[in-house]
Amino acid sequence: MELAVREWRVTAPIDRTDRQGGNLAAALGRCAAGDQSALRGIYDAEAPRMLGVALRLVRRRAVAEEVVHDTFLQVWQRAASFDPARGEARAWLYAILRNRALSVLRGEGRVDLVEDFEPMGLVSDDEGPENAVMRLSEGGRLRRCLDGLEAGRRHVVVLAYVQGLSHGELAGRLGVPLGTVKSWIRRSLAALKECMA
Repeated sequence: MELAVREWRVTAPIDRTDRQGGNLAAALGRCAAGDQSALRGIYDAEAPRMLGVALRLVRRRAVAEEVVHDTFLQVWQRAASFDPARGEARAWLYAILRNRALSVLRGEGRVDLVEDFEPMGLVSDDEGPENAVMRLSEGGRLRRCLDGLEAGRRHVVVLAYVQGLSHGELAGRLGVPLGTVKSWIRRSLAALKECMA
């Protein structure tokens, strides 16, 4: 069963109500009874969206594909543990996906994913972006690269990625168009990426 998940060409996907969760629970019940076609239907209906979610979590396509593959293996093995009284079928599927992605991230080692990680500790909402940058170690690459950015661009990057402001929130706070904020961030991240390489 392990190799079959990747090679499926689905002939009978579950209908739209399955994707909405109505018959998805029934399809999981059929999986629990050993019905491979039910798993194929779930795969056809959910795998593209699950791949998108996995990509957002792990940021690498090959790893995301592996996460989706492993998720469907777990769905096949654990379908009998799904209880519709405790929640929706789709939520159950995506909880497995999320947990699998987090396990993969933990298992790979963060050095591969984020080289030269420098813990900054907790950031309060009151702390200014410049103070957050100052807390980075003097000799660290990230600090040197951030210092190389123009002050306004560094401010925007830190507000977005340290303090967690959305692009819309940044545009409102700074009084500039949303497209301008996106452009500043895109250019600043490109400069940081080049500097860190």
